[in-house]
Amino acid sequence: MTGPSLSQLEEARRALDAPLFADLAGDATVSFEFFPPKTEKMEEQLWQAIETLAPLGPRFVSVTYGAGGSTRERTHATVARIASETNIPAAAHLTCVEASKGEIDEIARAYWDAGVRHIVALRGDPPQAGEEFRPHADGYANAAELVAGLKQIAPFEISVAAYPECHPSSPSVQADLDNLKAKIDAGADRAISQFFFSPETYFRFRDRAAAAGISAEIVPGILPVSNVATTRKFAGLCGAAIPPWMDRLFEGLDDHPAARQLIAATIAAEMCRRLYAGGVRHFHFYTLNRAELAYAICHLLGLRPTNHASEKAA
Repeated sequence: MTGPSLSQLEEARRALDAPLFADLAGDATVSFEFFPPKTEKMEEQLWQAIETLAPLGPRFVSVTYGAGGSTRERTHATVARIASETNIPAAAHLTCVEASKGEIDEIARAYWDAGVRHIVALRGDPPQAGEEFRPHADGYANAAELVAGLKQIAPFEISVAAYPECHPSSPSVQADLDNLKAKIDAGADRAISQFFFSPETYFRFRDRAAAAGISAEIVPGILPVSNVATTRKFAGLCGAAIPPWMDRLFEGLDDHPAARQLIAATIAAEMCRRLYAGGVRHFHFYTLNRAELAYAICHLLGLRPTNHASEKAA
């Protein structure tokens, strides 16, 4: 009689492992990204998401900024409302695209006056996809210059972007790391990574950054896949690779949204658990203004609601 095969032994080992999410300490912290709503219905959905996630006590929430400042007023209104109506620290995205230094500085001062103390400083994407980025004649040339300029206006807390799989327009991996280091050296407090789908991608990037002399925190950005087609589009724009096994898992689920959600949560939660095992204690979720997936993953990571974090103290 032959013994079990190697693959059977491997499966047996997995079956005997401790449950991935059993009794985690709940010592992770999280932050969430939203985008400014275009309609009344979308605004209602956004605030439902904020109210659902607020009791988890996020370190901050951020609000994106459209290409060329196309969502400037909506971004400001959303961030200002979060700052005034909740206890959650609100961060505003700000880019260099199609704006002079004077215009950007004016926006930053308005944020400071509205009680916003945290900026996510980005170079930004060109207004037309596929175009090459061209700085405004009187503007900031890149995110490092923007960080330095913001620090001269007020003592903002500043987060910047990092690209574990290299920014698509960067000439090389080394050039991309040099750019990240320039942003940190200009005064940024932390980097938030673009999303990725393999823990090893993040760990290798973290090691390369440390070897390059970058000591600032690099927070992994997590995108639970609620819409496969949208995720493929995002991944193409930012240079993130979707593993073939993950593509295959979503096959045949176009007409099964509930099943798709369960699988999306499972994939993202398992990756977060492996990141946690590698020492990560802060996760930044790209929510797409929906709370369910991020909330489920946070719950699996051991986070539980605190007191009324969503309301200002009376």
